[in-house]
Amino acid sequence: MKIFYSTAHHQHYPPFEVFDGGKRVPYYENPDRIERILTELQKTNWAELTAPNDFGLDPILAVHDQGYIDFLAACWTEWLASDPAISATPEQFAFLPATFALRRKARPTSSLHGRGGYYIMDLSACIVAGTYSAALASANCALSCADFIFEKQQSAFALCRPPGHHAGKDYAGGYCFINNASVAANWLAQKGKVAILDIDYHAGNGTQDIFYERNDVLTISIHGDPDFEYPHYIGFADETGAGAGLGFHQNFPLPKNTSELEYLAALDSALELIRNFAPSHLVLSVGMDTFAGDPLGTFQVSQNGFAKIGERISKLNLPTAVIMEGGYANEALGVNLIALLENFK
Repeated sequence: MKIFYSTAHHQHYPPFEVFDGGKRVPYYENPDRIERILTELQKTNWAELTAPNDFGLDPILAVHDQGYIDFLAACWTEWLASDPAISATPEQFAFLPATFALRRKARPTSSLHGRGGYYIMDLSACIVAGTYSAALASANCALSCADFIFEKQQSAFALCRPPGHHAGKDYAGGYCFINNASVAANWLAQKGKVAILDIDYHAGNGTQDIFYERNDVLTISIHGDPDFEYPHYIGFADETGAGAGLGFHQNFPLPKNTSELEYLAALDSALELIRNFAPSHLVLSVGMDTFAGDPLGTFQVSQNGFAKIGERISKLNLPTAVIMEGGYANEALGVNLIALLENFK
């Protein structure tokens, strides 16, 4: 099985993030996550690690706003140039805005912090010196994966970091900067109908945002109900698309402490929607934070449960681009992912 991976992800390692209540904590979405996965992949006899190709900016700008991508590219350099009194120890800091835009009437401003508050939605999308290059490499992993499954009509895995499904057309959030799955799906949509199934614990708000008015890409997200869980303002059951996209988006918001059986029942309903849509390709946003031991989730999926999830999705018999999203129980992350991926090899 082709595994698209770039060492550039190491360049993105913010020293902290900020939790509710203002608590500063070590960054959960850290390079150790990927190292744990690589360790387990290298124990198999089927994982073939491959560096991604560079697809340039065009496929990214087909999904994301030009001004937003320009902001990501220049943010760190521009911040340092503004003399923020961190030049002696920049590795201890990250760029974060302190004021966030109310999007009803907001517009990006000329000031960096004004643009930061417009283009970043929370205090986990921390920008450091290597964030943009890591995000570009992550998107290229997803695009290389999409290109491979189209050419070979086989499934493949993009070991993306940073993840992407919380990044909208013109904003970062939830550790995400470029929406890797959406970039891959949009690329595939030029060649036929595509479905995106997001099984991360948190709602794929960015993916929903990007495709909400389109009918050539079916988007489905199974996640913790935003009534109690991040991202809080999107991912409700009555959000089903708009305009041409009405009926082409479906959320499955699940309650706190959802059991494995309850999760699998929701998955079965999602898979039936995909069968009815009859896409040519599937993009699977795979987050492992539905695991019973994940520090950022409440669901009760076991390692064996991930094997069942992978088995059921693979029975769609679609060339599938599996795109890495979240999962923060690092010790179990690799083995859980292998349990799911083995069904696609």
